[in-house]
Amino acid sequence: MTIQLPGSSGVLRAYTPRTEPLALSTGAPFTSRTVFSAAHVVADPYADVSPDSPAAVDWDATLAFRRHLWSHGLGVAEAMDTAQRGMGLDWAGAAELIRRSAAEAKSVGGRIACGVGTDQLTAPASLEEIRKAYEEQLAVVEESGAQAILMASRALAAAATGPEDYLEVYGHLLRQSAEPVVLHWLGPMFDPALEGYWGSSDLDAATDTFLEVIAAHPDKVDGIKVSLLDAQREIDIRRRLPDGVRCYTGDDFNYPELIAGDEQGFSHALLGIFDPLGPLAAEAVRVLDTGDVKGFRELLDPTVELSRHLFQTPTRFYKTGVVFLAWLSGHQEHFAMVGGLQSARSLPHFTRAYELADGLGLFPDPALAETRMKTLLSFYGVAQ
Repeated sequence: MTIQLPGSSGVLRAYTPRTEPLALSTGAPFTSRTVFSAAHVVADPYADVSPDSPAAVDWDATLAFRRHLWSHGLGVAEAMDTAQRGMGLDWAGAAELIRRSAAEAKSVGGRIACGVGTDQLTAPASLEEIRKAYEEQLAVVEESGAQAILMASRALAAAATGPEDYLEVYGHLLRQSAEPVVLHWLGPMFDPALEGYWGSSDLDAATDTFLEVIAAHPDKVDGIKVSLLDAQREIDIRRRLPDGVRCYTGDDFNYPELIAGDEQGFSHALLGIFDPLGPLAAEAVRVLDTGDVKGFRELLDPTVELSRHLFQTPTRFYKTGVVFLAWLSGHQEHFAMVGGLQSARSLPHFTRAYELADGLGLFPDPALAETRMKTLLSFYGVAQ
């Protein structure tokens, strides 16, 4: 059986899907790396909402996907940008997501860390208002029993006049946090409103401020998540961290080499691409746990082409491809997204994502994925 797929030029070509998925299984907990997958949310397709309405979430399907990730040994990074924070999921929805997912994590023994931001602010805010917004969200996460991830704040990026404002706000939050947190540096390719974060558009200067925050409170920082899509900069930052502070790669372009590491260290992982790659990524990390770096790279390196495709410019719309693959994989019954974001990528983009994911054997049921892909194609007028 073949499927007719349109290329970027609009010309149809025959593609033969694989008939069997990659053989993967659950296994022992990871021993050499701490690995989180940022997880997407499943929209409620029956809700009568508009793109400007509060998010309508299918809680059963959303929590089921998190159980899928936990079953393979992955931690869940909850209410992050992968869950459409700031792109359809407001703070009220994120707070509910945090509470529900944290409770689910307790019931299954899964690891969870949750995003803390300032997205309840809807207008230009003062530094005091930004601190209070962060504090409100930090309290929700800590009360849920989850680890906190201090996310980059659009409000802080707009209000800060220089590095000293970042040092003050983050220092205040770290002094009052109950447990060590993860600091998240999300680059402007993921969110243009974060341009100049840490007080400068010069990345060297911004890095110095970021590291100054950590150096002042090393006992309150479990680790940092770097999402700049710049492997060498991440390595340079990693080598400057205080002892005991982890580097969690958020580089969806270069993650295999960063996780594998070098003679001076390695990165742990907190990645959006591990949402669709979960079982395969877990298998690769277990191979790495045995000391087999070559085997780890052989499993994970071929996934980079798919990741770079999903995260291509404009990078912030990678969530659309992530949810698309979840639908093809049978993790949800529809391809609808919070805020209508399913329309954010083109048919050729979806076509290439399907082909790459199928080639990797990511679909648990290749026949189901083929059927759903043909359904999508029919909506665009592509006859089979």
